[in-house]
Amino acid sequence: MIPVDHLAAFTITAFALIVVPGPSVLFVIGRALVLGRRGAFATVIGNAIGEYVQVMAVAFGIGAIVERSIVVYTVIKLAGAGYLIFLGIQAIRHRRALAAAVDSVRSAAATDRPAGLRRALREGFVVGLGNPKSVVFFAAMLPQFVDASSGYVPVQMLALGAVFLLIALVSDSAWAMVASGARSWLAKSPGRLSRLGGVGGLVMIGIGARLAVTGRPD
Repeated sequence: MIPVDHLAAFTITAFALIVVPGPSVLFVIGRALVLGRRGAFATVIGNAIGEYVQVMAVAFGIGAIVERSIVVYTVIKLAGAGYLIFLGIQAIRHRRALAAAVDSVRSAAATDRPAGLRRALREGFVVGLGNPKSVVFFAAMLPQFVDASSGYVPVQMLALGAVFLLIALVSDSAWAMVASGARSWLAKSPGRLSRLGGVGGLVMIGIGARLAVTGRPD
């Protein structure tokens, strides 16, 4: 069992990291602007699942390799950055189709809707899985908050990771609601939607570029 003081200290540390917008938060905002609330929430869930895979990897020892190996870290960082840039380019290319997409979503049958949500879920998962900020955090910090004398260290790490992702879900969902609310206002004009798609794409490209050039935090 995790000592209460360890859990409290980890919760404070996780909150401090999450409230500072990083790649995942900015990606959720970009998705909310382009896809709306439902797509943004699907992205949030997918992102959380992807990051929890990182937690499992750390819990079972892979995180230590990432923490020590700059090669592995760089591969994860560049893969995540490249995927964000790709999604940003796609958003810019298809920005003029946003108005038609909004109309089609409104009139689509229930059987047609899950495809878009599954895609947003998948994209969020890939970004969460490839977020080097969180994987380095998990690899460096999770071991410091477990109590080895209590045993079941991997289980303790999984529990701490669940706390982290619960906080992230609440925070990211709040960002998604705010950003999707702005999108609803802009959706009244096709011209606004077109510009919105371009801005959302540029945001994702900017995040990807920043991620690619950001050095290892240690």
